[in-house]
Amino acid sequence: MHIKVQDVMTTDVASVHAGTPFRDIAELLIARAVGAVPVVDGDRRVIGVVSEADLLRREEFREQYYHEGYRPPLRARLRARLGQQGGARAKAAGETAAALMTSPAVTVTAGTTTVAAARLMDEHGVERLPVVDAEGRLRGIVSRHDLIKTFIRADDDIEREVRVEILGRSLRADTSGVGVHVHQGVVTLIGQMDRRGDARTAVRMTRRVSGVVDVVDELRWKEDDATTWSGG
Repeated sequence: MHIKVQDVMTTDVASVHAGTPFRDIAELLIARAVGAVPVVDGDRRVIGVVSEADLLRREEFREQYYHEGYRPPLRARLRARLGQQGGARAKAAGETAAALMTSPAVTVTAGTTTVAAARLMDEHGVERLPVVDAEGRLRGIVSRHDLIKTFIRADDDIEREVRVEILGRSLRADTSGVGVHVHQGVVTLIGQMDRRGDARTAVRMTRRVSGVVDVVDELRWKEDDATTWSGG
């Protein structure tokens, strides 16, 4: 039911090698309007990531690009300052990607769900993740912006998935009395089911559908099996 990283990732990925000079990395970030680039070896295996925060530790980057109107996002600037205060000043003298990069890189595979990818970004405080294959080779990149796309599914698509995948296949209960209405990602489940436990399961499973913003529960039931049902 969940959308995978492969469904939203970007495959046209800018990358650099360990020996790529500082200035070339800076120019690439500006030209591509991205906040970070993967660092790969000769076999395209991801060995690290160089971000705006890494470059912002160098006065040279700030002096050259700030007066040209370029200003990195606040989050990148804060990470740079915190990094300096936390003892990461050695990177400020880095001349190549190998010296500047964060390694090992936090990566995901194409089959990772977008939900898991979002949690990983939040956990590590990053805004994009390199997508790799089973051998660690670069396949693409997924950003926070890409993940937002999962919430822009058409209402008809969401309704179809709830009806077919949840009520029609996954939920082992009589759902003939259940109606589904979707407006701007908000799903309303209305009608009657045999047991309260099954109704609660239907609501819980619907919340997990990619693109669902919220679920309005207007389900009724014939039998209240709350004392014996173990669902959450």
